[in-house]
Amino acid sequence: MTHLIGRRLALAGLGTLFGWGFAPRLSSAASSRDPRLLVLVLRGGLDSLAAVPPLGDPAFDSARQAPELRAAGATTPLGGIFALNRNMPRLAALYAQRQALVVHAVASPYRGRSHFDGQDLLECGYPDLVTGSRTGWLNRALALLPRGDRLPAPKGLAIAATVPLIMRGAVPVETWQRQVFRYADDDTIARLLDLYEARDPALAEALRTGAALDSASMRPAADDGADPSPNTPRADFAADATAAARFMARPDGPRVAAISYGGWDTHADQGSVSGRLGRNLAALDQALGALADGLAPVWADTVVAVVTEFGRTVRVNGTRGTDHGVGTMALLLGGAVRGGRVLADWPGLGQQQLLEGRDLAPTTDIRAVMKGVLAEHLGLDDARLGTEIFPQSAALRPLRNLIG
Repeated sequence: MTHLIGRRLALAGLGTLFGWGFAPRLSSAASSRDPRLLVLVLRGGLDSLAAVPPLGDPAFDSARQAPELRAAGATTPLGGIFALNRNMPRLAALYAQRQALVVHAVASPYRGRSHFDGQDLLECGYPDLVTGSRTGWLNRALALLPRGDRLPAPKGLAIAATVPLIMRGAVPVETWQRQVFRYADDDTIARLLDLYEARDPALAEALRTGAALDSASMRPAADDGADPSPNTPRADFAADATAAARFMARPDGPRVAAISYGGWDTHADQGSVSGRLGRNLAALDQALGALADGLAPVWADTVVAVVTEFGRTVRVNGTRGTDHGVGTMALLLGGAVRGGRVLADWPGLGQQQLLEGRDLAPTTDIRAVMKGVLAEHLGLDDARLGTEIFPQSAALRPLRNLIG
């Protein structure tokens, strides 16, 4: 099955939440729908060539030199030239169920290599960097959602301590953050013991006993000084996703939300399969699974978009990592997605095909992807998409047939 989306080959494979008040049911062409949209930003620059490697590109091996991705069981075929990193089994299952879609060789208009500038441009939705007061494209989209009469204005949700740029604007946004309490360090405990022993020996003894219990509970199961779980994915990704799903699945909950996950800047010892990046991909996969599970009652009306500010260099550097690049990928998943496909106006990885001789050349603008989602999923008008949500982009047509 082939999908042409450009001039080249298009390949297709198969904590505390503040009071919510009343959240409206979004109206659409199909009045029975109640769509939800969550945008997940990966901060640091995702290496798309490790997450969804184009193993069938004839230049892949010479350009990337990543034998770990060729090892048996390292990837799952997606059809065409693409495969999926083995650390993402939940995504693979959603893809097989036609509920996940990969858009490869994408980028924002940004062509620099600064995380801060790249993230700002990705989140504000403007064609270039601006100064002064800024709003985010997702908040501007929230303000334009079609809704019925006598319904209160919608609200957004950010799983963060403060509202990220993508959700800043006129529409109110609630925030939620996991409450993480750190254990006191040894120096603090010693100082408190000195104080308590001078004034309240019983309290000092209670503190001493409690500190001993905490210390014992945090020791590795095998008392050999080793990390008890060096390959365990970080749990915070799934915890944040579980919270977002819980709020968005409520009948009176938010319908539009944003989450950010950091840690994708892999300059050294990247470890695409069994190292640092592999663990991050496994953590992301668990988060996507938590969203699918938590949003199960409304999954048919849900789209989750995964985006990142830029990609990584095609070649591995001297410290077994990758540097800041341009072209990357985006993911769309959910029951509302026309999945089971990799959409790519694939530029190729030959030396003459790389951007500036080093990067995957982007052939799809991420704004076109999100325009397609906002138009088809949330019912937003094409004209306003090109002027108000993504200013000065009227000539950039939305990518169609993303939503089924």
